[in-house]
Amino acid sequence: MQPQVHLIDETWIDASPETVSAVVREPANWPRWWPYLCLTVTRDRGLKGMQFAAGPVPAAGWPALTGTVEIWLEPFKDGVILHHFLRLAPVGSEQLADRVARRLTRRAGWQAKQVFWQLKDSLEAGPAAGGQAGD
Repeated sequence: MQPQVHLIDETWIDASPETVSAVVREPANWPRWWPYLCLTVTRDRGLKGMQFAAGPVPAAGWPALTGTVEIWLEPFKDGVILHHFLRLAPVGSEQLADRVARRLTRRAGWQAKQVFWQLKDSLEAGPAAGGQAGD
């Protein structure tokens, strides 16, 4: 089935690839980042990121979705561009109404921005940030 929730997003983080990768690879973070999905690692790319198979988790306002999630970490200047991809479809053979698919894509995008901006803020506040204080 074609993904109906299809999100591509990126966030630049002023921290080393090793620092960002360690946080991305920590399973305790995944339920907070995607509370509406159950993730299974399909490919651990180390410093380059993670790929997941996604299954449904009962969550308020979210239908049962399945598909893939990917985080690709691209070194850039003194930091990392965190690319985030969601490709999700409803479980079963029924399609989401276009209006519902758009609403869920916006909601997933908003959730991702909040999550990855918080990650950015926390990593950039630490001593491992790529730039100097006051830059």
